[in-house]
Amino acid sequence: MTPPFADELNLRLCHRCKYACSLDRDRHRCSRCNALLHRRKPDAIARTWALLLAAFVFYVPANVLPILRTTALQHDSTTTILGSVVDLWQDGAWDIAVIIFVASVVVPVAKFLILAFLLVTVQRRSRGSCRERTQLYRGLELIGYWSMLDVFVVGLLAALVQFGVLGDIEPRLGILFFGLVVVLTMMATLTFDSRLIWDAVKDER
Repeated sequence: MTPPFADELNLRLCHRCKYACSLDRDRHRCSRCNALLHRRKPDAIARTWALLLAAFVFYVPANVLPILRTTALQHDSTTTILGSVVDLWQDGAWDIAVIIFVASVVVPVAKFLILAFLLVTVQRRSRGSCRERTQLYRGLELIGYWSMLDVFVVGLLAALVQFGVLGDIEPRLGILFFGLVVVLTMMATLTFDSRLIWDAVKDER
C-alpha cells in the first residue's frame, strides 16, 4: 500500500528549513522560518533545464581549453582535462589520473544524463520506477558533495609541484569553466524537486 501524500494529510514542506507545516494553521508561510510555502518548488522543471543546459555549454570549453600549463626542465606544454589524465598516467601517477578522470569526465557526464532522464520522465508523467528514480536523485545529491574534487586536485597538484625540482604547474582557463560546470550542475540538482516524480502516481489515486 502506498503511504499517504502530504496533501492528503494537509501538510506542506517548507523548502527553506524542511519543516512540515500544517495548512490548518499556516496557509502561506512556514511557522518556523516564515518562508513562503509552495506545493512544489516554483518552476522547478524550467529552472533545472536552464541550469543543466548552461552547464553543458560550459562543459565544452572546459574540455577544449587547457586546464594546466606544465613546465618540466626545458619542456613547456599546456594540457586539457583528458590530456592531463594521459600525461599523469604515463608519468606513473595513475592514482591521480584516475581521480581526475572520474571527477572531471565520469561524474559530470553521469549528472547530465541522470538529470536529463529525470526531467524527461517527469515531463512525460511516467509512473514507473518512482522509487528507483528517487534513489537516482539521492545519488546525485551525494555526488554533489564531491563535485569540486577535480578543482581541488588541480590546485593541490600545482601547489605540490611548486616545491619540486622537476618542473612547475599552473592552472589555466579551462579549470574556471569546469568550476562553473560544477556549480551549475549542483544548482540544477538542488532546483529539481524530487516530489515531481511521484505526482503522476498521486494523480491516479
